[in-house]
Amino acid sequence: MSARLSSLMGFWPLQIAGWFGFLIVHFLSGMAHGKHLSYLSVSISSAIGGALITYPLHLLYRRIYVLPIAQRALIALPAFLFVCLAMSAIYALSIEQYCPEECKPATFLGYIAYTGFTAYVILSWSALWFGIRNSRALAEARERTVAAQSQANLAQLKMLRYQLNPHFLFNTLNAISTLVLDQQNTVAGRMLGALSRFLRYTLDQEPEQKVPLKREMEVLDLYLTIEKMRFDERLRLDLTVDEAAQTALVPSLILQPLIENAIKYAVAKSETGCTITLRAYANGEWLELVLCDDGPGSPVFAPGAPELNGVGLRNTRERLATLYGARQRLSVENRPEGGVRVRMTLPLER
Repeated sequence: MSARLSSLMGFWPLQIAGWFGFLIVHFLSGMAHGKHLSYLSVSISSAIGGALITYPLHLLYRRIYVLPIAQRALIALPAFLFVCLAMSAIYALSIEQYCPEECKPATFLGYIAYTGFTAYVILSWSALWFGIRNSRALAEARERTVAAQSQANLAQLKMLRYQLNPHFLFNTLNAISTLVLDQQNTVAGRMLGALSRFLRYTLDQEPEQKVPLKREMEVLDLYLTIEKMRFDERLRLDLTVDEAAQTALVPSLILQPLIENAIKYAVAKSETGCTITLRAYANGEWLELVLCDDGPGSPVFAPGAPELNGVGLRNTRERLATLYGARQRLSVENRPEGGVRVRMTLPLER
């Protein structure tokens, strides 16, 4: 019911405006051809009659709009001819009613000629009707496409976000179990609390949501607290976020898989441990995030090596591409002095 009311509200303003324009042109054309001033009544009658008799045509067009073009034409043509004849009849009756003899057509052919003019007017009205309807249908289709694309992007982001590395959860629970067996209940309780807060955050945050970098670092600290309890002195951290970058918006949990990769491939494989360094700073209209480790590096990131297919980096790339399109960059390379460098460049948003 509301859709039908909305359609009517959209139809009548255009209908009234169009036929009011017809009234003015009809009257001025009559004056230009030497008609009597009483011809205004004929123009008013023709405009009102046209507005009223094209309304059933509007209802018919709405009903047949979904049909194939050939079927649509077969149904619309008789209705079109009937409306043309009805409007010509209104004109003839108005002429007879309101105009003096010198204002009337000299012969019956004058009325026939006006029927041709009427057909042109109704044909123009019909073309406008279908043009506006097609334009609205295209706009609605575009809106549906955008909405579907948005839903697809959201579904993809959720999929990427929920592909958390199961090794992290397994290793953490295993470490908690070991601490409990060693009766280090205080440390186990702290690790369990940090894990609980971290997992609660990952479930609460919407995957397309962006958060201030300061908040992202607080959540990252929960993750690193767990890893510090696992690796103790083998995991050394050097995290620096410039004051100008702290309020910059970043995708939630965008740093966690990168840090996890550094721990997995550098810290876990080194008996002496490694230092993980993170620098975040504003660079004009860009936010730069640089993550380094001083581990052994990886042949995967050597020049000319094939693209890495690991879940963490692949998901990070896909999330960035979905959220920012071409306005982002993620590069991974071995450092000359040893270890791996990950550089992420994002638009600086506040």
